[in-house]
Amino acid sequence: MVEDRDRREPGQDGAPGRVLSHFACFRFGDRFWELGTHERRELVDGLGRDLRHEALDTERRAERVELYQLYPSRSDADLLLWTALPADDPAAPGHFFECFARVVARRRPALVPSHTFWGLTRPSPYTGRGGSSREIDAIGGARERYLIVYPFAKTAEWYLRPAEERGELMREHIRVGRQFEGVQQLLLYSFGLQDQEFVVVYETEDLAGFSDLVYALRATEARAFTALDTPVLTALHLPASRTGRAGSDEIGHARVPWL
Repeated sequence: MVEDRDRREPGQDGAPGRVLSHFACFRFGDRFWELGTHERRELVDGLGRDLRHEALDTERRAERVELYQLYPSRSDADLLLWTALPADDPAAPGHFFECFARVVARRRPALVPSHTFWGLTRPSPYTGRGGSSREIDAIGGARERYLIVYPFAKTAEWYLRPAEERGELMREHIRVGRQFEGVQQLLLYSFGLQDQEFVVVYETEDLAGFSDLVYALRATEARAFTALDTPVLTALHLPASRTGRAGSDEIGHARVPWL
């Protein structure tokens, strides 16, 4: 359900005008399995902890780092790291990228990047800035058990259609999506920044219900204008013993007990 709208007004309750969400997937390299159990867990725990300490501005006290398990839902990646931060400052993405690369470099070749998707929030051309209780708050909201992320792009023909027609097709798409409870969504814009145009993000407690939603959306007219919606990353949240928000001393320990 690509229900394209921004959750909060800029300046409302301290909300930033734009938020950057970055999703990085890693696979465990051979070097990782040569480490002892304690070293493996510390390497994974330290990834999020060091990223928060080095790449995020703690004075804003709004940044978020979350860890997810990908394998065995996919065979080409083991972990997913979701980082969210305010991006009103044009320098914010560059600062984050520099620090992220530095933190990851210290863990290669034990952790090998496999996929990276990122984008920025912005107001919707179809529904404006109005919020909904079913929209994901990337920075302040509680995390659900399952996360689904995929790149998305529409065909060139879509953008050549009249705006009124596109709006009607999207409203039908949204009406179908709202029939399914228990699914929250975040839409990120990445035009000209990555190969896709959007990054679509869902959270849910029920993967079967989410699959039913996607199946129903296949029958909407807007589906005919889809150019890209893979790969799909389905991940399991690994909650920390302490919060991943800025201001806590640690991001948590023993987050990945199967290591």
